[in-house]
Amino acid sequence: MTTDLLNAALAAAGRGLPVLPLRRGKVPFGNCPACVRNVCGGRPNMKTPGPCACPAPCHAWAAATTDPHTLNSPAWARVWREAAAVAYHPGGAGLTVVDLDHAGAVGWARTTLPATRTVATTRGEHWIYRGAMRSVNGVRDGVDIKSTMAYARWLGPGAGTVTALPDAVRALAVKEPAPVRPAPVVTVPAGAGSGECPHRTPVFLERGIAMAVQCISEARSAVHANVYRSFLAVLSTHGGCGCLTENHINRLFAAAQARGESARHCADAWNNARTRLGV
Repeated sequence: MTTDLLNAALAAAGRGLPVLPLRRGKVPFGNCPACVRNVCGGRPNMKTPGPCACPAPCHAWAAATTDPHTLNSPAWARVWREAAAVAYHPGGAGLTVVDLDHAGAVGWARTTLPATRTVATTRGEHWIYRGAMRSVNGVRDGVDIKSTMAYARWLGPGAGTVTALPDAVRALAVKEPAPVRPAPVVTVPAGAGSGECPHRTPVFLERGIAMAVQCISEARSAVHANVYRSFLAVLSTHGGCGCLTENHINRLFAAAQARGESARHCADAWNNARTRLGV
């Protein structure tokens, strides 16, 4: 299996596609100890450029490469032994993948988008266009856009001719401005926030917020569900004791909106988490 995946990666790299290994669950491997939590500063091609030149496949899509020497290097050998799939960075090859996750989404594409190269997936199809753009998940039911700062599974070259990225796809990533909404107010039970709460230790609270922001920021798929789980985790610890401030909540919302969530979805996820926990 290792040899098959490596050969597939080398074949894709030969087509000019920057590739990377995926572990079980179709997710990238975690960073090495020197890069964990981005303490290395990140790669030069990340949203916030950094100096990291780690030889291992750290930082997910940002480590994708077409260099056969890197793909065959000792630093990558360990992950190839554990890999379950191959992915590539579409934006790094000047491409955009419209990921159609079910038959209904495929039917919509066939009546709406210009024909291009298609690749069959487990549940639907990838439609590949020439041209890069911003990656956005959930632009409509069962439709994700994967291009810059994202990865797509390599499932073979597909069939058909790659055509230019149409305005119809670019328009999917443009969201109408959401009305400005104030951060939800956390209802604090009587007696909470008196100064005796152990969570009022600044370091403890800051660490919890920072971990939630990082979890949201590093989500590579199912972003909406990840945001909800992160909100739930924060509220389960700090939602009923008066620790959370408007500033903390705004930081969480900002991280979620940076991953493509709308202000409305953030508020809905927050309120749903509060309702579930009764805070």
